[in-house]
Amino acid sequence: MNNILVPTDFSKNCEKAAQLALEMAKAYQSEIHFLHLMKTPVDWIKLDKEKEKRYPETLKQIGKAKAALRELEKTAERKGLKCRTFLQFDAGQADILEHSGHFHHDFIITGSSGTKGVVRELTGSNVEQIVRKAHVPVIVVKDEKLHFPFKNIVFVSDFEEDCSQAFEKVISIAKKCNARIHFLRINTETDHNSIRLGLSPIENLLKKFPGLENYALAVYNEPSVETGINTFVAQHPIDLIAMVTHGKTGFLSLFRTSIAEGVTNHASLPVMTLHL
Repeated sequence: MNNILVPTDFSKNCEKAAQLALEMAKAYQSEIHFLHLMKTPVDWIKLDKEKEKRYPETLKQIGKAKAALRELEKTAERKGLKCRTFLQFDAGQADILEHSGHFHHDFIITGSSGTKGVVRELTGSNVEQIVRKAHVPVIVVKDEKLHFPFKNIVFVSDFEEDCSQAFEKVISIAKKCNARIHFLRINTETDHNSIRLGLSPIENLLKKFPGLENYALAVYNEPSVETGINTFVAQHPIDLIAMVTHGKTGFLSLFRTSIAEGVTNHASLPVMTLHL
């Protein structure tokens, strides 16, 4: 984790995401970038100073955004971190990922408010799109109070495809936090797997990580993956939900669409998605 991007609209949950990003950047000694996207009534970068005065409310919003970004930069500098801030105008849905690709970020942390319905827009960029399309790990911070360092991380997959590369990122965070990893497979009505058969692919993954000790295994039979995650989280003191995305079969194929949106929308805990 060398370069963390934090898209922010300065909302409460984005502020929480920024604090998490600062703590994680400190743990990894990462560079951190804060990005704010602002919708403007006209193409702002083409206006000269005189024409800008025609839009006093926009000027006021720009001033507030610059001040907020500067405060985040000062906080990062006080922690001894290398930091950059960006204010981008007339942003569309792809701009966060385009910006991330340009600066070679290897981690994205952002916030989204609400645990019902559609995830809110992040000042013009849909958080769901970031989760779906980002090729780097993404943590979305929601309403639940953050606990960092994380002490309990649940890693959810069907474990049918090789997810060892994605899992290495979970291990990295777990080691930094001295966290326990809970492996969770959810057998839905369409899986028809026994608990024993459900454990087998998890154990196959563990063979690739013989040094891992602080973990637990669980297989739940539930009507849906999202219901299974909710049940597990209600029964365990979980601080972070980690999930893989963009698989081709089984659970991963479902997660690419409805499950990705459902968990990101409705979970009150931070959710980390990892591209497979």
